[in-house]
Amino acid sequence: MAELKNVFFLTGCLLLLVSCGQNDRKDPDVSHIDISLPLERLEEQLFACRSEAEVAGFLEKNPAVAVLYFPDTDPAQLSAKLYQNISNPGLVAFKSQIDSIFSNADQTVRKPLEDAFRHLKYYYPDVRVPRVQTMVTGFLGRDLLISDSLIIVGLDYFGGPGARYRPDVHHYQLRPYEQHFIAPSIMFFIAQQYNRINPDDRTLLADMVWYGKNFEFTRRMMPLAPDSLILGFSQEKLDKAEVSQKDIWAHLTSNKLLYEQTEQKRQKYVGERPLTFEIGEDVPGGIGRWVGWKIVDRLFRQHPEQTLQQIMSNDNAKKILEESGYKGLPD
Repeated sequence: MAELKNVFFLTGCLLLLVSCGQNDRKDPDVSHIDISLPLERLEEQLFACRSEAEVAGFLEKNPAVAVLYFPDTDPAQLSAKLYQNISNPGLVAFKSQIDSIFSNADQTVRKPLEDAFRHLKYYYPDVRVPRVQTMVTGFLGRDLLISDSLIIVGLDYFGGPGARYRPDVHHYQLRPYEQHFIAPSIMFFIAQQYNRINPDDRTLLADMVWYGKNFEFTRRMMPLAPDSLILGFSQEKLDKAEVSQKDIWAHLTSNKLLYEQTEQKRQKYVGERPLTFEIGEDVPGGIGRWVGWKIVDRLFRQHPEQTLQQIMSNDNAKKILEESGYKGLPD
């Protein structure tokens, strides 16, 4: 789960905190951790190219971009395709709009990431802080590329509802593609490096707890972010999940779904969907992820002596559920 890939998770306005009791935990003091995380705006260099040869030179100077950021483009055709894109008047206008949308990227992208990596250093002192670069390619590259040494953010994906062009995904998947989701999406992905799993446990419960640990990790790295930002649910969906919590849990347990191993059935509760129709028309899609977070959150409440590192390394989903005492009841 920790390989490079597009990240389709997790921005919008800072909303009221709900669901997991975020204010109950004290934010550790990370002010002494010295981290500088400038954004390298590679799109400016790319759009300054005036020929295919100059684009090729740009790629030679940025080999990681050339090799890793364009998974679906033939390397032999990459320079030509990129030059074609950046010469397109429509994309040039789109890039200008993205520049405007991200005019305050220092506050909306860089600072949240910088603070998140301070927290990551607090919990995991040996972590390597990567370089962070941005790109605009007309959706030719990835939305996010994340490795131990490099993060590339495709700003064109995160323009939000006012952008001239949007990513080619289902409408219900568009909400996370806004600039405030960039930092929590990156932290969610990084969480996978520390989230131990039992490869033999292919149950829905294991999937739910895996997501729950990732969300809790993200919240610890970004303690001031609202739950709606971390989970990717709108405030309305979070409210509906809270109201339906008892019924959701009753559905999962009465239908013996927690230990379901069929991939198709598991994806009905943790996969990308507009709604979880099997439970009700007011229940958000991917509701199992939210339940998994409730389980992990309850475990921390019941066992405050356990550290984030200990729980992230615990690959026993059944034990986590049992020790949490979660039974679908509100906090």
